[in-house]
Amino acid sequence: MKTVQDYIRTIPDFPHEGIMFRDVTTLFSDARGFRIAIDQLLHPYAGQPINKVVGLEARGFILGGAIAHQLSVGFVPIRKKGKLPGKTIEQDYTLEYGQATMEVHDDALQAGEKVLLVDDLLATGGTAEAGIKLIERMGADVIGCAFIIDLPDLGGRKKLESLGMNVHALCQFEGA
Repeated sequence: MKTVQDYIRTIPDFPHEGIMFRDVTTLFSDARGFRIAIDQLLHPYAGQPINKVVGLEARGFILGGAIAHQLSVGFVPIRKKGKLPGKTIEQDYTLEYGQATMEVHDDALQAGEKVLLVDDLLATGGTAEAGIKLIERMGADVIGCAFIIDLPDLGGRKKLESLGMNVHALCQFEGA
């Protein structure tokens, strides 16, 4: 029986030499693989009250939309700066080679709502940390952070856990 990891292909030297890119599009394109991933991402949160699913740009939108549908709750996108049309709040974060900014509509979450944060990959944790900060600034509570892939050598899980986050990942790959 195939695992989620079996559906993920690795592309060497993308986008830069020395990077082993973990491509989840092969997982998404397989109906069974995609269903397994969604079910496994949801499993630890079964029975917990969740009001919204927040997905991080861009592959987190695919996962988050499917999970929100499964839970019959709303979906909220957190996007790169300048992509949302309404009034937003923003959060800067550090990338490997500089800084970037994430935004969310200022009325997307309500104080006290229980939120599940979703993305495809946890590397350094910078993007997820920015998402968490945005969610918390709106007064909502992050009940968990769910990812398909964890790259433990890059320290993202430790960063999020040091913030008090419950981190769930379906598989791990060593290295960058």
